[in-house]
Amino acid sequence: MPSLSIHRNDTVKVLAGSDRGKTGRVLRVFPDKGTVLVEHVRVVKKTISSKTGQRTKGGIAEQESPINVSNVALTCSNCGVAHVGFKTEGESRVRFCKKCGQDLPTKK
Repeated sequence: MPSLSIHRNDTVKVLAGSDRGKTGRVLRVFPDKGTVLVEHVRVVKKTISSKTGQRTKGGIAEQESPINVSNVALTCSNCGVAHVGFKTEGESRVRFCKKCGQDLPTKK
């Protein structure tokens, strides 16, 4: 299973595609496919059928679609788009911004 430097609840900026320049929070990470779901980015319309026994209403719903990891960049609170590095502190592996040296929060 490949390791990614982008985790859930990180703030990322879209670098390529029709939503270029938008920033959003990562909702879900798919490391096997190399994609991430970003809030309010690459929104597609999906048709929902009504279920007869469950009282759900049919129609057209909007939802996020996965975007490739190479098209997004992690953002640092100090310097904007961050280049991510890793360092080991004791037994733990910590992400840091290579521009300003600030530790990036890791929620694991």
